[in-house]
Amino acid sequence: MVFNLVVHRERLFHPAVFIACVLLALAANSSAATAARWTVVNQPARLVNGSPVLFRVTTPKPVRVLSGNWLGHEIAFSFDPNHKSWFALAGASQETKPGAYSLELHAETTAGQAISFDKKIRVERQRYPRVLLPVTVPGQYTAPSPEEQRQIAQDKETKAEILKTVTAEREWEGSFAPPVNAEISGVFGVERVFNGSVQSTHQGLDFRVPSGTEIAAVNSGRVILARPMFFEGNWVVIDHGQGLLTLYLHLSKFSVKEGDGVSKGQPIGLSGGTGRATGPHLHLAVRWQGVYLNPQVLLQLKLP
Repeated sequence: MVFNLVVHRERLFHPAVFIACVLLALAANSSAATAARWTVVNQPARLVNGSPVLFRVTTPKPVRVLSGNWLGHEIAFSFDPNHKSWFALAGASQETKPGAYSLELHAETTAGQAISFDKKIRVERQRYPRVLLPVTVPGQYTAPSPEEQRQIAQDKETKAEILKTVTAEREWEGSFAPPVNAEISGVFGVERVFNGSVQSTHQGLDFRVPSGTEIAAVNSGRVILARPMFFEGNWVVIDHGQGLLTLYLHLSKFSVKEGDGVSKGQPIGLSGGTGRATGPHLHLAVRWQGVYLNPQVLLQLKLP
């Protein structure tokens, strides 16, 4: 009996058997590590300066809160139970230089453990064109009178206060919808010259619509501005939460007032040509935490 036991032990701890067991254990641990890891996916896959981006993050273990920092901006993530992942909207300004920028992620597990992860997100260079408009802008907009300058200064203060709005809660839900079904007449990022001297960067998207066309909110949110301004004309600003704002300029009529809650597709006004406009159209702008982003890309993103 003793002899059989010794033989059994010798067979059990034979070097070849021992090595095989170690390799199996390492493989099992490697598979577990592979299954339990961070994954970060961005949409669009090719990210350029001036573009909004949707980040989707899968954590190595269940967490109850996830936050991030990218390009100096704080990012608040929401959980998507259908895909068991976290998501957030962010963006790279038009001035962002090409390069790889760290997305710093911080989470707290359901057990209270702090975990973090860092991934480089590459931003490619997008060249934006420069055009000379063949129309003449009224002189009051390029050489305003002293009284108009006072109005412009007052508008500037109001805009600075409104456009720095960052509310904690996300109000948008699902993909963003175009504000109107119309042809695009002006794209984002174009440098424009008025009357041969005044230069500006087009920080929105223009839709070719006649005056009186119904304009809809691109997503749910709250109206934080609905009033006339010198350059913008009658304009509406909607806060969608977490620093994301949409701006609707040159309206001829308001259908909402400041403080109203709106849903995606709800009418907010009628198009027009008020303010500094070369004719009737809708100018849609997207602003995220102080940065103007390309509305055309936002309207193409598939969002949860």
